[in-house]
Amino acid sequence: MEYRTIDVEKDRETIIAFRKDSYVVSFGSEEGFGDEDEYVRRIADRARRFPEGLVLIEDEDRPVGQLELQIVFYEGSYIGYANLFYLIPSYRGKGYGRQLIAYAEGFFEKYAVKSYHLRVAPTNARALHLYENCGFRLLEKEEDQPHPVWRMVKDL
Repeated sequence: MEYRTIDVEKDRETIIAFRKDSYVVSFGSEEGFGDEDEYVRRIADRARRFPEGLVLIEDEDRPVGQLELQIVFYEGSYIGYANLFYLIPSYRGKGYGRQLIAYAEGFFEKYAVKSYHLRVAPTNARALHLYENCGFRLLEKEEDQPHPVWRMVKDL
């Protein structure tokens, strides 16, 4: 599998479709995705700041996944933050998720952060199982979100 920086002009339809599918997997529908143009603007901005963190995963030149990683300030220090770990359905449950996590941890280690966070829907059992098996722990339940999510953390 190859990782390449997202080109928002070339990859616009793919990144929108992948992100919307992540909503369906996590919350049962695309509701809450928001405005497509705003999403693309956010990705373009993050890709300028963190080109190795905003990537499409390709297998034989075909997009099969997406990562959205960045460094953010949280409660007095910088942490890594994974906005999205995504694989197309035929790549799920086959060990590729662990490869995405390994890529993310290499990215975060370059920035010398001590930990990284992600949010996951408590109903997304497959993702929760992966994250727990990879060493994440529950930090807090965020019930005040449009869709309840759990913030998980992994120390590096």
